[in-house]
Amino acid sequence: MILLFTSFTFNLSANQKNQIIAQLNNLNSLEFTFNQYVNEKLEKGSCLLEFPGKLKCEYFDDKEKELIINNKKLAITQKKYNKTYYYPISKSPFLNILYKDKLLEIVKSGKLESTEKLIKLTYLNENEITVFFNKKTLNLKGWKIIDQYNNNINFSLNIVSKNDAYEKNTFKIPSIN
Repeated sequence: MILLFTSFTFNLSANQKNQIIAQLNNLNSLEFTFNQYVNEKLEKGSCLLEFPGKLKCEYFDDKEKELIINNKKLAITQKKYNKTYYYPISKSPFLNILYKDKLLEIVKSGKLESTEKLIKLTYLNENEITVFFNKKTLNLKGWKIIDQYNNNINFSLNIVSKNDAYEKNTFKIPSIN
């Protein structure tokens, strides 16, 4: 009986992984709103994500923060103060989300756990990353990482639209002041 249950659970999880993989393969872009906790501090905003490697987020904060990632470059602008900061992202765990091949690797190789509402995939590489999917729709729901500065980041998202085309300059990194 235990062997039958284990086999059924394995087949169910393999099937869920295959369904998530099929959905990700058909995904080119996402628009979503988010809540992000960095070491228990809440930030909210909205983002556009385009595979591969492009992300633009507007934060709903008093600094009017905007984050843009275009392949290997990251810029954070505080519009209120007209300041832009540039960072390398070569070691950032964000790369696991921004590149579909890396996200697919997490799904394929990650340890799957399932709750009533979520599918949780935990992947151990240089950094541990946990990615969450909605169990019913298989949509990406967020992730949990520890970044290169040892910050605990919990990121939850709600998808607004999929596979929209964005204007060419949407992900343009601001020039250095």
